[in-house]
Amino acid sequence: MNADPRKLVTIITEAAIERRLLDDLKRLGAHGYTVSDARGEGTRGIRSAGWEGSSNIRIEVVCDEATAEAMARHLKSHYYAHYAMIMYFSDVGVLRPEKF
Repeated sequence: MNADPRKLVTIITEAAIERRLLDDLKRLGAHGYTVSDARGEGTRGIRSAGWEGSSNIRIEVVCDEATAEAMARHLKSHYYAHYAMIMYFSDVGVLRPEKF
């Protein structure tokens, strides 16, 4: 299998900022994304998916390394101080690189 290397950017954050965050990610170069409900516990306590005011989402974006770095810089400088948010990266291989 000849897969092209890309980055999988995973962001877990507050559902309340979904629209604004997705607009930023598209502006920074994301060609697409996947959003799902998430729940768990971290330094800011338990986050439940059952109540809109405290629900979390997981956003996943497959992109090139430069786009992943731009997203990391932007989210760190504009969101980290004010919202519950984590972001992590994984190396992935894709079969249709033109989509990412």
